[in-house]
Amino acid sequence: MSKPHKKTMNFAEGDYVMTNTPGMLRAMARRVQALGVRPEIEVFDTGHLVLCKQLIREGLIDDPVMIQLCMGIPYGAPDDPLTLMALVNQLPPGAIFSAFSIGRMQLPFAAMALLAGGNIRVGLEDNIWLSRGVPATNAQLVERAVRTAESMGARILGPADARAKLRVERRP
Repeated sequence: MSKPHKKTMNFAEGDYVMTNTPGMLRAMARRVQALGVRPEIEVFDTGHLVLCKQLIREGLIDDPVMIQLCMGIPYGAPDDPLTLMALVNQLPPGAIFSAFSIGRMQLPFAAMALLAGGNIRVGLEDNIWLSRGVPATNAQLVERAVRTAESMGARILGPADARAKLRVERRP
């Protein structure tokens, strides 16, 4: 079986390609691990999950593994429920995950992430609108996501509970 030579991600119609070779990613993982930092692994397609699992097998990512499923980015994973569940069903055992989509699908994906057993990510990095023509603030997007989650019976974790779940220590 051949190993992949690199992991790339094309972003939209521009001439921008992000290239991360497995060697670069291993070197980054070793450095992050040595610093005692818990990384968040961003997954834009199924191939990224394949490499993530390989890094876990190599002992380069500590448990619990934190994975961000990035949906709706052009030429990455589409933001539909079937693709989301295909990714969720391929997650490493015990992984803690969040899922998001960009633009108008950001807030609907807050609900889908919860239904899939994951966590929510919202913010201006992925969406600048509260509704059509109404600019958002980060606070407004978070408030809307919290209302959605609570209406679905989810419990919102505070900083101490989140640190405990993720097994990270507060540093001075």
